[in-house]
Amino acid sequence: MRVFVTGASGFIGSAVVPELLGAGHQVVGLARSDASARALEAAGAEVHRGSLDDPDSLRAGAAKADGVIHLAFIHDFSKFQDSIRADTRAIEVMGAVLEGSHRPLVIASGLLGLAPGRTAVETDAPPKMGRGASEELMLALATRGVRTSIVRLAPSVHGQGDHGFVPHLIHSARQKGVSIYVGEGANRWPGVHRLDAARLFRLALERAPAGSKLHAAADEGVPTRDIANVIGRRLGVPVVSKKPEEAGDFVGFLGAFFGFDAPASSALTREQLGWRPVEPGLLADIDNDYYFASDTGMRMS
Repeated sequence: MRVFVTGASGFIGSAVVPELLGAGHQVVGLARSDASARALEAAGAEVHRGSLDDPDSLRAGAAKADGVIHLAFIHDFSKFQDSIRADTRAIEVMGAVLEGSHRPLVIASGLLGLAPGRTAVETDAPPKMGRGASEELMLALATRGVRTSIVRLAPSVHGQGDHGFVPHLIHSARQKGVSIYVGEGANRWPGVHRLDAARLFRLALERAPAGSKLHAAADEGVPTRDIANVIGRRLGVPVVSKKPEEAGDFVGFLGAFFGFDAPASSALTREQLGWRPVEPGLLADIDNDYYFASDTGMRMS
């Protein structure tokens, strides 16, 4: 297939591109900057200049493709609702191009907050928070001749080059001199390696039925206390419990989420598509030197 990929030069996209190329697909990556364009060319992809706020570029990219993988997202937590609206608009533009063609459209969504108080499963309805509006739109497009699939990503998509939640926790522990967890730290976070996630996006593109909801969770639930213990051991700082109302003083915006219990099953995803995660799990991966070689914190945009 000729596959149009938004976010193709990002942390996950830069794993999806070689995964697609290795399977014999042609990749056209959306590039907002010269740096992104150079990275895509170096990876062997064709460059399509544009951005999420340029609907004409999205429309043109989707029109010339046999399928679309939408990974781009504006990670600015100070304007999160604006980011959600931009995501939904991008899906609307590309979905309109694909209507009636039965070509695949695959998007990234999230697992955090999907099913508070229990293990989330693929049949769960779109979340009330986060990218729920985008999921609802995708399910509607499935009834209009688009082979849509939603890949719900674990809150920690880990691997070398990670700039998400775990690096933010490491940065905060360095700054504050303690590695924290909330309460007893028994609340669980799913995890998935970026290379395993990339394989799932390819499988979804190739054969997921219309309206599929898929879970990119290799680790169903890792206790956050165990995450804090790895960070504390590697940095040589104490590992301490904090009350929910105190967490923000130590890990900033992440304090509102780090106490969530959010285990998620991927059993139906594995059965449906034959997805088998093979990369290191979350705790083994974040114990690597590359997680502690620099101190960048989390990118906010």
